[in-house]
This record gives sequence, structure tokens and C-alpha cells, in this order.
Amino acid sequence: MYSKIHILGASGSGTSTLGRALAEHLPHLHLDSDDYFWEHKYTKQTEINERLRTIQRDLDQKEPWILSGAVCGWGDGLRPWFDLVVFLWIPGEIRLERLRGREALRYGAESLPGGSMFNEVQSFMEWAALYDTAGPEVRSRVLHEEWMSQLQCPVLRLEGDMTVEERVKAVLKEYNAEPKYNYFQ
Repeated sequence: MYSKIHILGASGSGTSTLGRALAEHLPHLHLDSDDYFWEHKYTKQTEINERLRTIQRDLDQKEPWILSGAVCGWGDGLRPWFDLVVFLWIPGEIRLERLRGREALRYGAESLPGGSMFNEVQSFMEWAALYDTAGPEVRSRVLHEEWMSQLQCPVLRLEGDMTVEERVKAVLKEYNAEPKYNYFQ
């Protein structure tokens, strides 16, 4: 049984969605790295020492847990805390389409040309598009692969355009658990 599960992947790959879904089937609390990384969501980062202090306190006090979202770089010292890492990858065109939809829902007309968030959304989308081609200087597959190569725990790779249900089943199989709800049929 794994009590400290970490899920990582590119922005838009479904790490938070899978974390929430797994928490419905396991006795684990779902935590998301964005809640530690951002002081004000997507505009102001939390200072790194405060971020680490808070996440370490929560991970230490709330076991079992599932932590979704990447902590590469700022959370490298957390590697030994994980007893299972789940890596998600989906084709870039699908991931970017998901992100465009998410940003449109998040910001509405403000994300469109002339809107107050248009430039920020465009910059974010350009950054997100780099995931499969950039080097380790940004949040990329290269960075994630290097980061995972230093793990001491098992890594479950879920690659391709899988449904949330398929991903949950795969993790539960690795976990040796049955789905709590039988709505995956």
C-alpha cells in the first residue's frame, strides 16, 4: 500500500483531476502543489522557503495523501517522501486544447484579444507548448524525466489519451485496491 503518492505531468495533463478522482477511492487526502506554489493564484508566487515549510508541514501531518502537480526544482528535497510517483503524459495537441478551454472558462472574454488577460493567457499557452520540446531549463518532459531518474520509489507511467476512469483503474491496480465505486463499467 502506498500512503504518499505524487502525480506529475505537463500543465493540462490531468494531474489535479486524477488526484481528486483517486481521493474518492482511497483513504488519501488530495493536496495540489499549486496551492503551495502560488500566493495569489497564477499572479504571485509564494516565497520558496515559506512554500517548502508549508508543504512539508502538511505532508507530515496529513498522511495518507496524494500530491498532484510538479514540485521539480523547488521541491527536489521532497523526493524521499514519495512511495509512488505517477507520471502523466498526453499528446501536446490534446493537452493544449484542454488548456485553451480551461483558460476560456477561467477568464471568459478577458482571455480574448483586447481582454485584460489576453497577454497573460498567450504567454502561458506559449510556455505550456514548450513541454515536449524544451530542455530542463523550463518545466518540460526532459526536466521531469531527469527528476524521476533520481527517485527511489516506483514510477507508474500513464501515457496517451486515457480517460480519468482508465487512469484511476491503472493506479488502483498498482495500489492493489478495488474501486470504491463501481461506475467505471
